[in-house]
Amino acid sequence: MSLQQKIDADLKAAMIAKDAARLSTLRFLKSALKYAAIEKKADTLADADVQPIIQKQIKQRRESIDQFEKGGRRDLADKEKAELVILEGYLPKQLSDAELAAFVAAEAKAAGALSKKDFGRVMKLVGEKLKGQADSRRVSEALGKILQ
Repeated sequence: MSLQQKIDADLKAAMIAKDAARLSTLRFLKSALKYAAIEKKADTLADADVQPIIQKQIKQRRESIDQFEKGGRRDLADKEKAELVILEGYLPKQLSDAELAAFVAAEAKAAGALSKKDFGRVMKLVGEKLKGQADSRRVSEALGKILQ
């Protein structure tokens, strides 16, 4: 079952269960997927095309959470956090901070990175290998600690 089919099945299950939070989140995600399919002129998207869209939705939720918390809107921040949890369920297992730091250190060493000048090159290399397993912000922080 492809990721898009799983999302469709979960959407139907949320409708049957009358789970409003899950239903609205999945409808919003399905809409974003539909726009991407139209843009690519395809009927369905491959999993490799769906994951970046989900990551973009997650990034939007995180930014919204930050803004709502700064604005003192706990109710809206909690709603966004619930949506974030739902969306994260469709991505591969995320690496822990220790696993990420070890992986980034090994890749930086293998690439011969010694200073901040090599940051962009190593970031691109690590980003391709960890696609979907770690947020680029976390990768950037880990790499920043290594390259001084």
